[in-house]
Amino acid sequence: TAAETFERFLHKKFPGEKRFSLEGGESLMVALDTILENGPSLGIDEVLMGMAHRGRLNVLANFLGKSLKVLLYEFQQNYVPNLVAGDGDVKYHLGYESERVNSLDEKVDIKLSANPSHLEAVDAVVEGKARARQRQLGDTAQRKKVLPVLIHGDAAFAGQGLVAEVLNLSQLRGYRTGGTVHLIVNNQIGFTTMPEDARSSDYCTDVAKMIEAPVFHVNGDYPLEVLRATELALEFRQKFGRDVI
Repeated sequence: TAAETFERFLHKKFPGEKRFSLEGGESLMVALDTILENGPSLGIDEVLMGMAHRGRLNVLANFLGKSLKVLLYEFQQNYVPNLVAGDGDVKYHLGYESERVNSLDEKVDIKLSANPSHLEAVDAVVEGKARARQRQLGDTAQRKKVLPVLIHGDAAFAGQGLVAEVLNLSQLRGYRTGGTVHLIVNNQIGFTTMPEDARSSDYCTDVAKMIEAPVFHVNGDYPLEVLRATELALEFRQKFGRDVI
């Protein structure tokens, strides 16, 4: 409800502003909240996230707890002074870090990486950061304390080669991070392209078959099913140390 209300508010107050809204994908917030609630009991201390523009403001506001005052200030014209062409979509590139406490009073550090316009370029950055944090925390044997979470759009997951490269490296000794949870917000349209014009495979997730990662398909209209699928994904990752989608 908070996610939906936030999007409606932005739509009303900033008409005509470039907006990569979460509308239609609000159940993403349920998935993220499930990771926060269930993570600590499964041994997760930190969550390192990467995501594209779509839904980022909502994730920042309602999941990471970034100040709404700051978020709305960034919508003002030229909030970064003296930019030649205005501020564009800078606010959709920004990262944030916060410490969240779940309903059982367990703390989780959440870090959302800053992201350039080249959507999936952030994937490899998040994996590198996760591996570095695991080394710092002395968690290189099992790699269970730090969880990389990557949020994709359906078209980008199928269409950007970097996704396949990151998946291909995920099981190698020199690159593995104990498994990544990939959340795909499948809104059936890659900006301007219909699925039948965007990929040869049936599903956007078919690229993950090369590492035999399990794929949970769940309807975003049923938040409780999204919750259950996310619980399953988390438990799978913690038990087997592999990517899950």
